Amino acid sequence: MGRYIYFFAKNEAKGSAKLRNLLGGKGANLAEMANLGIRVPPGFTISTEVCTYYTEKGYYPSELDEEIKKNLKKIELITGKKFGDPDNPLLVSVRSGARISMPGMMDTVLNLGLNDKTVKGLVKQTDNSRFAYDSYRRLVQMFGNVVLGVPGEKFEELIDKMKESKGVKQDVELPDESLKELVEEFEDLIKQEKKVDFPQNPFKQLEMAINAVFASWNNKRAINYRKINKIPEHWGTAVNVQTMVFGNMGNDSCTGVGFTRNPATGEKTLYGEYLINAQGEDVVAGIRTPQPLAKLKEEMPQVYQELYEVTQTLEKHYRDVQDFEFTVEKKRLYLLQTRTGKRTAQAAVKIARDMVKEGLISKDEALLRVEPDQLEQLLHRRIDPKAKVEVLARGLPASPGAATGIIVFTADRAVELADNKKKVILVRKETSPEDIHGIAVAQGILTSRGGMTSHAAVVARGMGKCCVAGCEAIKVDEKEKRFTVNGMVFQEGDYITLDGSSGKVIKGKVPMLDPELSGEFREILEWADEVRTMGVRANADTPRDARVAREMGAEGIGLCRTEHMFFGEDRLPFVQEMIMAESSEDREKSAKKLEPMQKEDFKGILKEMEGLPVIIRLLDPPLHEFLPNYEDLLVEITKLKIQGADSKEIEAKEKLLQRVADLREMNPMLGHRGCRLGITFPEVYSMQVRAIFEAAAELTKEGAKVFPEVMVPLVVNEKELSILRTQIVKVAEEVMEKENIHFEYRVGTMIELPRAALCADKIAQEADFFSFGTNDLTQTTFGFSRDDAEGKFLPFYIEKKVLEEDPFQVLDQEGVGKLVQMGLKEGKKSNQSLEVGICGEHGGEPSSVKFCYRIGLDYVSCSPYRVPIARLAAAQAKIEENQK
Repeated sequence: MGRYIYFFAKNEAKGSAKLRNLLGGKGANLAEMANLGIRVPPGFTISTEVCTYYTEKGYYPSELDEEIKKNLKKIELITGKKFGDPDNPLLVSVRSGARISMPGMMDTVLNLGLNDKTVKGLVKQTDNSRFAYDSYRRLVQMFGNVVLGVPGEKFEELIDKMKESKGVKQDVELPDESLKELVEEFEDLIKQEKKVDFPQNPFKQLEMAINAVFASWNNKRAINYRKINKIPEHWGTAVNVQTMVFGNMGNDSCTGVGFTRNPATGEKTLYGEYLINAQGEDVVAGIRTPQPLAKLKEEMPQVYQELYEVTQTLEKHYRDVQDFEFTVEKKRLYLLQTRTGKRTAQAAVKIARDMVKEGLISKDEALLRVEPDQLEQLLHRRIDPKAKVEVLARGLPASPGAATGIIVFTADRAVELADNKKKVILVRKETSPEDIHGIAVAQGILTSRGGMTSHAAVVARGMGKCCVAGCEAIKVDEKEKRFTVNGMVFQEGDYITLDGSSGKVIKGKVPMLDPELSGEFREILEWADEVRTMGVRANADTPRDARVAREMGAEGIGLCRTEHMFFGEDRLPFVQEMIMAESSEDREKSAKKLEPMQKEDFKGILKEMEGLPVIIRLLDPPLHEFLPNYEDLLVEITKLKIQGADSKEIEAKEKLLQRVADLREMNPMLGHRGCRLGITFPEVYSMQVRAIFEAAAELTKEGAKVFPEVMVPLVVNEKELSILRTQIVKVAEEVMEKENIHFEYRVGTMIELPRAALCADKIAQEADFFSFGTNDLTQTTFGFSRDDAEGKFLPFYIEKKVLEEDPFQVLDQEGVGKLVQMGLKEGKKSNQSLEVGICGEHGGEPSSVKFCYRIGLDYVSCSPYRVPIARLAAAQAKIEENQK
C-alpha cells in the first residue's frame, strides 16, 4: 500500500471525484469541492484500503498513527487552533464514507477534542457557555452510544427528565447549567453501563472514534443495507476526519440538508430543510421538526443566495442532482458534503428528461440515469379518488404511492408478519438505521416525527416505499404497541392506509387504482424504444391483462397460459367431466362443451392485441390439479357415511376419489403434464387448438389482423413436437377450409427442460419459434422445487453466499443462462428463421434482460407491469454495448 491519508481544504486537495473507490463518495466529493474553490471545513480522508487492511489482518498499518498526526498539524496551521489545547481547542468530526451512499447506515461522531478542560477554552473562544456545553454533551452522548455501545434511548431518557424538571419542551430551551449537569449524568451513565470512564484524552477519543466508524461497516444495519442494495462486502468504507463548524452557536447559525431539485417530484427548485441553532444530526434524526429551505431565504437572504449559487455550480459540475449538507456558523456558509441525490422514480424520469432539454446530458445518458427497477415505483397503485375515506391526520408526503396494511411498531415484528404473507405498515416515532430490515418488508412507513429528509423519508424513497413522515397529530406509544389520534386508539393489527403523495393517514382499507404513465415517463420510454433492438412482450392470460400490456408498450403476448381459464366456476364442472371420462369419445364430448368458452377467451385476447403476435401455451399442468384434494375428498366421504347420506351421492364421490387416486403422482412437476398430456389425451389439445383458430377466423372475417402462435409445452425431443405439430396444422387447415378464410399462424415450443436445450437443433426443425420457460428451466437445472426451496433453504443459501442471488428472481447466467445460450445457438443453426425469446418472469428483471440481449435473443416477455422495466433495460443493454 502507498499513502493512507488524503488531505483536503479550500483550493488544496490531494484527492478528487475520480478516486471514489479509494476515498469513498464523501471523501472524493469533499476533495472535488475543495478543488472547485468551495468553502469546506479542512480535513483528511483515511482510505478504504485501510478498512480492508484492518478487516483482513485485525490491526492497522503501523504508519497510520503518524500520518494522522501529520495531517492534524496541517488542519491546525489552517485554522489557527490546536487539537487538545485547553485555551484554543480544535474540534473535529469523524464520519464514514463508502463509495456508494449508504445514508445513516454507518456511524458518525461529532465534537471530538472536547473534555473537561477544553470545554472551558471553547467558552472563552466563543463567549457562549451554552453552545460549548451543548457541544460537549453531544460528544459524550454520541461517543457513549456509537463508540462504547450504550443504548441511545438511555441518554434520551436523561434529556427528557431534565426538560421535564426545567419545565421546557425543546432541547434548545435548556440553559447551560442544565447542559453541564447532563454531561455529568451522561458520564455517570457510561461508567455505570460500561464500567469505563469517558476518555478525557482527545487523541484517545479520536483513535477510538476512527476504530468505531471503520467497525460500523460491519454493523447489522450496514450489512442489511448492503444485502438489500447488493453492495459488495469487500469494498469497505473510508473515514473522514474534518474540522467542526457549528450550526448551534445561536440564531445566526444553522445546519441543513438539501437537494438541487425536488427528489420526490423532480421539480427544478432548491429543496431541503434546516434548523436554526442546531447540529447536523438534529435534522436527520427527527428530534425537532425542521423548516423548509425557502424559509432560509427570509431569515438569511445572503446565505441563501450563496447556497443557491454554490449548489447550482455543483449540479452543473457533476451534471446530476446533488444531495448536499451544509452548516452556517455565524452567517458563514460551509459545505460539508455533496453526493448524487437519491430520488423517486417519478423524479428520476422527470430530471433525466429535463436535463436533456436543458442540454446538460444526452438522451443515452438520460436512459442510463433511470434505474429500471425504479420504474416499478411509478407503477404503484394509488387511492381511488371516488373512494370515501376517513382521514385521521396529515403528515409530510415523504415518498409517493399508496399502501394499506396492518399496523406494526417494530422492524422485527414487520419482518415476522411479512414472512407470514401479511402486508404491514411500520409505524414509529422516527425510524433509525436499525429499522432497515423492517422498512424493506413494509408496504409503507409512518412516523410522527422528522421531515422530508429524515431517515424514514430518504430510505423509503430509495426503496420505492410509500412514506408519511412528521405526522405530529399521531401520538405513538411503541411500548404499548398503539397510537392515538383525535381520541381514537389504533392497536397493532389494525388496518390503516397511507397516501405518500399527499401525506394523508387514512383509517382502514381503501380502494386503490392502477397507475398511469406520465408524459415524461412515456417520453423516456419512447427514447428507449428508439435505441433498443430486442423486442419486449408480455405474459397475459385475460383480455384485461392484454389491454394493460399494450398500454405498457408490449409488442405482443409472449405467454398466454390457458390453464388459468379452466378454473372459472362456469367451466370447472366441464373440465372435471372431461377428466373423469373413461373413453376418448366421452372426453371429446366433454371437451366440446368447453370449446365455445375457450374460443371467447382467445377471441378477447387476440382482439386486444390486434396486429401483434399472441403466443398461446396449450394446457400444461397435470389434470389432477383441476380435481378436489385427495385427503379433503376422503374426509368428505367419511363424513357422508357417518351422517347416513344418500348412497348415490357417496358412490359418485367414491368414483371421483378413485379418479383422483389414479391421477395422483409422486412428482407431478415431472409427471403426466404438458405435451405428454397432449399426446396421450389428444382430445384436450384438439379442443384448445380449434378454439384458437376459430377465434382467429372470426376476427379475420371482421377485418382484424391477428397472429396466433400455438406453443407446445414441456417437449424433450423433436418427435413429441412433430406429432403435435401435425395435429395442430390439421386443425388449422380444417378451420380455414370450413370458414373459407386464411390467417397466419405459427407453431413452436417452450424450452423448459435441460434435454430440450441440449437437443435444440433437432427440435428446431419442427418449430417456428422457441420460448425459454426460465422458471421451470431453473427448477429442472438446479433440481430445486421452487416452493420448497424458497420456503426452506434458499434464503440460507443466499445469506451464506452459497448462491449470490435467488435464481428464480435473477437468471442464473452461469448455468441456466448457458443452456439458454446453447439452445439459441443450436436452434438458429438448424433453423435460421427460428424466433427465440424467454417468457419466465426473468424477462422483467433488468440484469436478466441485459443478458438476453447480449446472447442475441429476439425478445423477452414478462408480466404487464414489468414491460416498461424490460423496455428500459433492453435500451440500456444496447447503450452499454455501444459504449464498450
